[in-house]
Amino acid sequence: MFEKLFRKKSISKILQDAAKGYGDHENTLHKTLGVRDLTAFGIAAIIGAGIFSTIGKASADGGPAVIFLFIFTAVACSFAAFAYAEFASMVPVSGSAYTYSYVAFGELIAWIIGWSLIMEYSIGNITVAISWSDYFTGLLSTIKIPPLGIDGIHVPDWMTMDYLSAYNGHKHAEALLAAGKNLADLDSATALANNAWLTAPKIGGFHLVADIPALAIIILITWLIYRGMKESRNASNAMVVVKLAVILLVLAVGIFYVDTKNWNPFAPNGVSGILKGVSAVFFAYIGFDAISTTAEECKNPQRDLPRGMMWAIIICTILYVAIALVLTGIVKSDTLAVGDPLAFVFDQIDLKLMSGIIAVSAVFAMASVLLVFQMGQPRIWMSMSRDGLLPKSFSKIHPKYKTPSFATIVVGFVVAVPSLFMNLTIVTDLCSIGTLFAFVLVCAGVLVLQNRPDVQRGKFKIPYVNSKFIVPVIFIASIAFAFTQYGKETKAFFFNSPKTVETINFVTSLNGEELKIVKEEIVKNSAPQIILAEKVDAESYLSALPGDRYEQFIAASKVSIEKKYESGWSLFKHKIPMWIFLIICVIITFYCITKNLSLIPVLGLISCLYMMCELGISNWIGFGIWLVVGLVVYFAYGYKHSKLAQPEN
Repeated sequence: MFEKLFRKKSISKILQDAAKGYGDHENTLHKTLGVRDLTAFGIAAIIGAGIFSTIGKASADGGPAVIFLFIFTAVACSFAAFAYAEFASMVPVSGSAYTYSYVAFGELIAWIIGWSLIMEYSIGNITVAISWSDYFTGLLSTIKIPPLGIDGIHVPDWMTMDYLSAYNGHKHAEALLAAGKNLADLDSATALANNAWLTAPKIGGFHLVADIPALAIIILITWLIYRGMKESRNASNAMVVVKLAVILLVLAVGIFYVDTKNWNPFAPNGVSGILKGVSAVFFAYIGFDAISTTAEECKNPQRDLPRGMMWAIIICTILYVAIALVLTGIVKSDTLAVGDPLAFVFDQIDLKLMSGIIAVSAVFAMASVLLVFQMGQPRIWMSMSRDGLLPKSFSKIHPKYKTPSFATIVVGFVVAVPSLFMNLTIVTDLCSIGTLFAFVLVCAGVLVLQNRPDVQRGKFKIPYVNSKFIVPVIFIASIAFAFTQYGKETKAFFFNSPKTVETINFVTSLNGEELKIVKEEIVKNSAPQIILAEKVDAESYLSALPGDRYEQFIAASKVSIEKKYESGWSLFKHKIPMWIFLIICVIITFYCITKNLSLIPVLGLISCLYMMCELGISNWIGFGIWLVVGLVVYFAYGYKHSKLAQPEN
């Protein structure tokens, strides 16, 4: 049984199958793509939600120094891209990381990767569809046509928001109102969600809240991909041109409004502020790996795929760094934590026309990302189905359009339904964790195949640098740095010392009695001004206190200790990912010394794993549940029907 779980495919067998046209699938895919198209696809996939929305939050946390995070992430992604490129030139068929793992690790791991890639593409698409819907409704509200009496087309809140956000926002608003906040003082996101929940039509007790524009764009994109690669390629190339033109326009106009005083201080919140943006910045690079799913449609995959990936990452990094510098140069970086930073900055300097142009192009940009991801997903399913791990209909190729037709339609459903009620934060992090997991396994796969003489090599091979002396030194230096520079935090991590609960969590967790106590304590604390305890806004008062004063207030408060401090298991569980990271680092360091591993894939593995551990424990739990469901499907269907289980005829 154990051997069967890890049965591997040989590269020669994969290439033979590809040449023959996959046994019972006579229809092969059209070979139409060159380096230019691949680079364009890469740019189409990478530049999207990242530059139009998440770059704002990252710049607000890290200040102008966020450019270092973009460079660090680009380097980490390049390490992973090197590993992808080596595999893509060894095994030039559709299927990306899934096919690569089949060769390196065997069937079970390949299935797990294929299953987590489903998560990357479909969940990534849900994220993009939701952001697209935000930009689109924003754009509609700015349309003004005086002759027709149109002053902005306003879509009701309950039609542009997911069910979860509306419900959570409503509950959050209730807790804050109970703690003494006025309705007018709620932050805009909470107020919007609360309004959507209260104004939504009801069936029985059920509130009808759904993101309709997100559904519409997914249906449109699915239809386009169903029609064929050539149509998708032309649409994608056109959208990339629009996108690059707008970014260059932003840089050309913005550069004249840059005030270098805004770059001082360069890193207002220090290293920790810069690192806060890891998930957002990484999300801005996801997509270069989608290029590798189109290997079968390339004219010369062994030469073109590595080039396409590298060009895409280099071009995007230069653009990201330039945009981050221009944005933080025009306004103070701490004002940038908005959903549409590019449009916001030009609003600040009264260039309304520019922010209009940006909103229009963001709508196109997001659509082109959707296109690339929606295209990658069916091709991975097609590969899994050819290997017998999924039912045959998934690898049916449309006789006229030559696309995996059934798989494309199923993907449309898988993305469309959750986009109606899933919440943006959950999906961004889940998408990042699934992708990083795939990157980690691809880097590990290159290391596993490194010294095997029986493996056929492609034209592209990662430059070999021995990590024996480099990795152990880096590991020891990092630990020494943590203890000397961040001694207090590092000791708190290792000894699990109790931690004060954050203001907003503290206030919203209190019941009526406890709230009354806290409000009275605030009145005493804020003497000599006499305030009525009922009128106190507990959340605003405590948020405004400096860190040490807040600690003193919490220590003196009569509220139960569980509400004031996080300790024991509830605190330790958030550190589990970091502990996993440290243990794996020790194991890798050991192997570097004993096995002379190649440096680039090792660095790729470590940097992607680190970013994975920066994501919270709830994402790990969600990811774990997803993998368990995948294993059930594998043992119920794939294990029995796998092509490798049937004897050669």
